[in-house]
Amino acid sequence: MFADCLRLKLAGAVELTAEQIAILEAHYELLGRWNRILNLTRIDSMEAGVERHYAESLFLGAHLPRRPLLVVDVGSGAGFPGIPVAVLRPDCSVTLVESHRRKAVFLREATRRLSNVVVRAERAGELWRSGPGPEETGRCCRAADGYRAAPGGSRFSLESADSAALGKESVLKNQ
Repeated sequence: MFADCLRLKLAGAVELTAEQIAILEAHYELLGRWNRILNLTRIDSMEAGVERHYAESLFLGAHLPRRPLLVVDVGSGAGFPGIPVAVLRPDCSVTLVESHRRKAVFLREATRRLSNVVVRAERAGELWRSGPGPEETGRCCRAADGYRAAPGGSRFSLESADSAALGKESVLKNQ
């Protein structure tokens, strides 16, 4: 059911292999179990989750420059957009930054099979102290008539109504 819904939402926009869909479905199932105990997302219907979390994240990943990138998902929470981007783009290194320890534990469990993902249980300010911060960002957001990506150099961020309210930002950095 998840796989069919995801294929329908992505039709003509993003192509996934059966293995990629299986990884995303496993993430969805794990998210459902953990969300009962730990508030990771407010979206509780599969259709809304596929559209608002998975499809938006995969759209972002599909519009990234076609070269290896370092993706830093700040305030990752349930792993969006970082986990779907990591699944779609195994050539990218993805760092999920989450200051809430329990959410970081979820992220580590959810990414155990993804060799291109690192979880950092710290605040973004601490992360940037250990190295350079983002130099430029672009935005990718859901529009009323679909999705669009705004050009902005080598960095993009995905911002939905939910993530904007929470101050969530995802930045991408050239490797």
